Amino acid sequence: MTKVLVVEDDAEIRALVARYLSANDIVVAEAAHAREMDVALRDSRIDLIVLDIMLPGEDGLSICRRIRAVSSVPIIILTALKDDVERVIGLEMGADDYVTKPFNPRELLARIRAVLRRQAFGGTLAQPLGQEYQFAGWQLDIRTRRLHDPNGTRVALTGAEFDLLAVFCERPGRVLSRDQLIDLTQGRQPHPSERSVDILVSRLRQKMERNPRDPEFFQTVRSSGYVFTPEVVAK
Repeated sequence: MTKVLVVEDDAEIRALVARYLSANDIVVAEAAHAREMDVALRDSRIDLIVLDIMLPGEDGLSICRRIRAVSSVPIIILTALKDDVERVIGLEMGADDYVTKPFNPRELLARIRAVLRRQAFGGTLAQPLGQEYQFAGWQLDIRTRRLHDPNGTRVALTGAEFDLLAVFCERPGRVLSRDQLIDLTQGRQPHPSERSVDILVSRLRQKMERNPRDPEFFQTVRSSGYVFTPEVVAK
């Protein structure tokens, strides 16, 4: 069964989420702060983390950054409605989605299922032209959802990053608007936005470009969108 780790210092919210998810066939582990979270991650397999930003001690954004440095486990952050900046920073840190407080547990459950479904089945991408894409020494394997750099080293990608890169590989040399990219990766989050596309492109640049400030692969086309410039071979 799916196991979700809820990291939330408010005992009432944590209990509410745990009861609702448990009633919907999800095994729930709970943590009130970073130390308890680390123990849970060490001692059991976790399929997804629901992570509050405002935590005692190490805050959620720092935790998200730390986890993403070593793992691609899906992360949904919880944040206050007014904290627009924190939501953006959370996505930039590698979170897969966010839910604003106050929230309906049903919405959280829907987002958890959507993220896990895309993690398992590769999202709602168009049927790929090949099972593997090669470009400039890089290799993107659709079946295993893995990316390797020219040295053969695996580069960890979140589900959203993988889906977007796959879309670019399917359509190299074509200018794709932000709206088109949203449509082609529809399902990554219930309410995708142009800003989320920009964040994902920025994250891919950080992981793949020699100089993210002067990108070779992911070129911005002013007032139009993005174009993936390498020559891509599909196999």
